[in-house]
Amino acid sequence: MLARTFPSVRVLFYCIASLLPAVIGGGVAEALSPDSPGIRMLEEIQAVITELAEQAKPSVVNLFPITSTSRLHEGAGERTPNASGSGSGLIVDSDGHIVTNNHVIGDANEIEVRFSDKTKRIAHVVGKDPDTDLAVLKVTTDRPLPSARFGDSAGVKVGQWVLAVGNPFGLDRTVTLGVVSGIGRENINLSRYENFIQTDASINPGNSGGPLFNLRGEVIGINTAIINFAQGIGFAIPSNMAKQVIEQLLAKGKVVRGWLGVGIQPLTAELAKKFGVTEGEGVLVNEVFEKDPAALAGIKPGDVIVRIDGAVVDSPNKLSRLIATLTPGATSKIEVVRDLKRLMIDVPLTERRDAAVIALLPQQEEKLEVKLGLDVQDVTATLAERFKLRESKGVLIAKVEPNSRAQAEGLREGDLIKEVNRMEVSSVGEFISAVARSRRGDTLLLRVLRESRAFYVVLKASD
Repeated sequence: MLARTFPSVRVLFYCIASLLPAVIGGGVAEALSPDSPGIRMLEEIQAVITELAEQAKPSVVNLFPITSTSRLHEGAGERTPNASGSGSGLIVDSDGHIVTNNHVIGDANEIEVRFSDKTKRIAHVVGKDPDTDLAVLKVTTDRPLPSARFGDSAGVKVGQWVLAVGNPFGLDRTVTLGVVSGIGRENINLSRYENFIQTDASINPGNSGGPLFNLRGEVIGINTAIINFAQGIGFAIPSNMAKQVIEQLLAKGKVVRGWLGVGIQPLTAELAKKFGVTEGEGVLVNEVFEKDPAALAGIKPGDVIVRIDGAVVDSPNKLSRLIATLTPGATSKIEVVRDLKRLMIDVPLTERRDAAVIALLPQQEEKLEVKLGLDVQDVTATLAERFKLRESKGVLIAKVEPNSRAQAEGLREGDLIKEVNRMEVSSVGEFISAVARSRRGDTLLLRVLRESRAFYVVLKASD
């Protein structure tokens, strides 16, 4: 265990600051004197970092997924590691459990583990969680293994110094020093639930699955990825997320997550104005699935979810992540904005049966202040089948004029308009009446169904 507590980065800043007067007032020669207080203090910090690295390295292992076909070498029956790549892992307890990235092991059921003392063992997969890109392995050993101590990633701050340890390009237990460059990174498209710590500590191929340490010797993240062709941009899964996944994989062999049963989309500035919230506050519910927890509890399309159990919701990814951390059967307190009123709704969650449904809105082009540019018609069973609509109640968009506002907002032929300004429309006549109630310069809030997914858009009414 990395039991020692190391000085905080504030000590390092103090040391550096103490050198400045010497350099400015006494000259470089005096500042660089081996006996100067500043140099001695920096050497002490250096010794601490060196000791941290030495204590951390034994808990880091090199992983080689084994090919599906085993090869017998002359005189010995050895499995052949996958030559296509390797990764890193972290020993999490003395019993031989190892955490790594799911993508490191891939489809392999057995992985060759190489320890810091050059010994080798074969590990078996305990469980995987592709949604967070984590996996847990188990190696049988006749001795206690040196394990790492996890810290609280909720306390990680931008600018904090960190050490990354891993096996980049097969270079055993490489240590790099850097800072936390960002927290709460998402939309990186690396996994389903993203909340990454960004660091400039050098991370290279082979580092995946290795630990990110703070200066107290605590694991605050599991290194997972880099951005190709970028320097100083690496990502780590926060330790709090990793701990939760590890616990479930050890107990059940899989991760069980809560399920709400809604379709959601981000709030644009125009949508936020329509629903009476500030931009960036909450996410918009565009669908509520029948007989699922949200529907049974009374959540409705058009509700804006702003908090879950007191935690602020400011993006679809965060809502999905918060719900996923909850246990099926637990009751979550969900705060919504509905018709400019704030409501607190208790929702008993069930087990997740699918991914949260997030409406991917069409890429918006330049906004054009022109007519809506829509031709609509009553929907028929034939048209519903043609455009793969799951229902036939609404008004079908038959044509979208080029360079129109409707086209700029991503509407297209075959979309089914379900609501205009929160009022249901089931015929062309009802649609025309709803639009007619708007004046030039007003905005229209449309709820649209495309195949099996719903979303909201805002259009400006004009003559």
